[in-house]
Amino acid sequence: MNEQEVVQWLEQALANPHLRLQAKAQPLRDSPKAYALVIMINRPAGLALNYEELTAWFQKAIPTRYPQVKRLALYSRPMGQQAADWKTQVRLDPEPTTTRWDPGMEFSESPDLSRYCFVSNRQLLTADLPQPPGLLRQAVLGFHSLTSGQKQEVLPLLPTLFRNPSTVSTVMLSVEAALWLEPLKSLNPHELRLLSVWLSRYCFNPSRTLAELDPATSGLKTGQTKRSYRAPQVGVSLMLASFAGNLTAASGVTLSLLFGMVFVLFLTVLGSLEGGFSLGSFIFAILLTLAFNALIFFLSPWLMDWIQHSLYGTEWVSLAEIGRRSPESAEVIQRVCRQYKLKQPKLGLIRDQNPTAFTYGSLPDTARIVVSEGLFTYLEDEEVATVYAHELGHVIHWDFAVMTLASTLVQILYLLYVYMRDARDNGKRGSLRSLALVAYFFYVAGSYLLLYLSRVREYFADHFAAETTGNPNGLSRALVKIAYGIVQEGEREQDEETRQRSARLLEGTRALGIYDAKAAVMAGTAYRVASDPGQVGRVFLWDLFNPWAWWMELNSTHPLTGKRVRALSTYAEQLDLPVEFDMASVVAQGKQLNRQQLYGNFLLDILLLNAEWLGAIVGALLGIPALQVGFYEMFAGLTLMGVGLGLLLKMTVMYPSLENPPALTVLKAMSNPYASPLRGLPMQLEGRVIGRGDPGYRFGSDLKFQDETGMIFLRYASRFGPLGNFLFGARQAGGVIGQEGSAVGWFRRGVAPYLDLARFQSRHGQLITSYHPFWQAMWAVLLLVVALLVMLF
Repeated sequence: MNEQEVVQWLEQALANPHLRLQAKAQPLRDSPKAYALVIMINRPAGLALNYEELTAWFQKAIPTRYPQVKRLALYSRPMGQQAADWKTQVRLDPEPTTTRWDPGMEFSESPDLSRYCFVSNRQLLTADLPQPPGLLRQAVLGFHSLTSGQKQEVLPLLPTLFRNPSTVSTVMLSVEAALWLEPLKSLNPHELRLLSVWLSRYCFNPSRTLAELDPATSGLKTGQTKRSYRAPQVGVSLMLASFAGNLTAASGVTLSLLFGMVFVLFLTVLGSLEGGFSLGSFIFAILLTLAFNALIFFLSPWLMDWIQHSLYGTEWVSLAEIGRRSPESAEVIQRVCRQYKLKQPKLGLIRDQNPTAFTYGSLPDTARIVVSEGLFTYLEDEEVATVYAHELGHVIHWDFAVMTLASTLVQILYLLYVYMRDARDNGKRGSLRSLALVAYFFYVAGSYLLLYLSRVREYFADHFAAETTGNPNGLSRALVKIAYGIVQEGEREQDEETRQRSARLLEGTRALGIYDAKAAVMAGTAYRVASDPGQVGRVFLWDLFNPWAWWMELNSTHPLTGKRVRALSTYAEQLDLPVEFDMASVVAQGKQLNRQQLYGNFLLDILLLNAEWLGAIVGALLGIPALQVGFYEMFAGLTLMGVGLGLLLKMTVMYPSLENPPALTVLKAMSNPYASPLRGLPMQLEGRVIGRGDPGYRFGSDLKFQDETGMIFLRYASRFGPLGNFLFGARQAGGVIGQEGSAVGWFRRGVAPYLDLARFQSRHGQLITSYHPFWQAMWAVLLLVVALLVMLF
């Protein structure tokens, strides 16, 4: 029997888009032409099924298409979990037949689990360890649910699974054992290492390990329950974090300035086209500006609907559907709409495992809240509810409408810039080109205003969610789990179409989404060590205390994660709750940092970051006396020389010597509170290349690199510039993916950390060399030579 064909036929006949089926067929021992069929029904968490009716449907449908099936076993489990929470067996043939896979069959004796250990460091069997990610926790719990016989089937295969998962065959396993083992083959090396540790701990002491992994207490301190991490009542008024800003002021100032910029440009362009300014052009500019923005404002929800469906395949679902996946989310939506007399927002669902959520619209009654499938995969029910509360906060505050309008105004500024830049009217071209510079300045200024407004509104939506749910800790967990989910999905092996669709989703919704996907690496690493407050503190220290964090945040659509978690922690303290992440200890650690090292060279580093422009200014100032006496060549030469010397100085700071670079881990590098985007820190990493930096671009030259502690981007630079980068991405990058080895380069920290790659040496001897300082040095030398030639000749 073709199992894939069986699944396709059953899903089509069942006509339930929310269920995902898996099937496994095995010949019956006594009747080779007869089959036993096992079906696993994967359902969304919270979806209630009528198993009696479902069983009757399968019992009637299977024989009509597959009369050779004589035994049927049905299992059901929530998506993302390993263990089935319901099962039944059905005989489709009255003749009794014993099957090898019958769950009732057991080996004569239970396996001695204590004989199995898959790690060399036996201290890991008893040491206090951080909680594993949810998928691995479910794998261990699924192993526990196997019968003794099924455990004996899979135990001998586990060493091979942890070394080389692709070589493990599940053909000869019983169906339940195969259904447990098969999904584990897609785990990445880091996840497999963690799973080997936790399965070893289970074999060493099952009862203690189960107590540690009990879903009711997962991720919490011993003796505490999830309920103790949230307030017993909702709607308690909380004082806003002092650094969150003022949403009303930010919205008013942003819109006023943007409207003013668009109006001035419309007026100037019309005046220029008519040969001068007039009252008519003034009034027409006002009316055109108002009419255009009003039209876009009211049409934007439907335009966005069309874009959402075209790019991401957004499906509109009912509140009942959301309730089946997350009951608390449905309750929060109903309660908020009832309390604020709000029409229920239109609810969208994107079939993508990257967790994200966003809101758009023009008025509260036209609001749309869209989430991805991955949100329900990676987050618990109460965490999903805090995300919906966050998005509802945007609707209640009207900031989603302000963002829609402000984004439109910024795009108008850009369109005006393009129009005036490319104007072909020779009579007016000169004046329009001058206006194009003004338009571009307005566009840049408007973009920064929009980014500031976007950051402020996220703080206010977080505050609204904390008040509405009484669960600021749930939103803290949700933020880092969303980041973790984005990282995990980026590491998984996917077909090209899926990778490109996911990349479009994350990039296209970056400004509107609850989380900035570009910053996911940091918080995703924090989630992996989330039960160790000291480690979490080291990861978030940079966000809170490094002056570069403020500088980098200026270009970010969202506040840095450390700042958002700190604000949520203050709300938890106001509710007299234990905090999920002990940010008070993080602040205490920050106060002990070397202030001179943090701030002493910051202004100097800002100057060095723009050294070529400062060099040009200094050179031009030195050349002013020559310019006054008509020695233009000397003025030009000194200016060019200043640019060249500035580039050389900047290069020496950015790329120090790589002789004997220290061997570090990704986590240790990310935990450096003194890191900066300018001063590269030489380092060597040991790990594996797991994919391209931009999964949606098949010719991308940047790579993703993973070690046992986390993931980082490797930035490649060819000696032949963009063309060399393209050729490397097209010809060589694909061959490096999947290889283990060492990466040497310069670590930098911005909103997202990365490594400027110098060389990658694979275990098989393949060497990839990158040349980041090359073009900087080449341009510097070329400018110095030209400067000398200009001054001498």
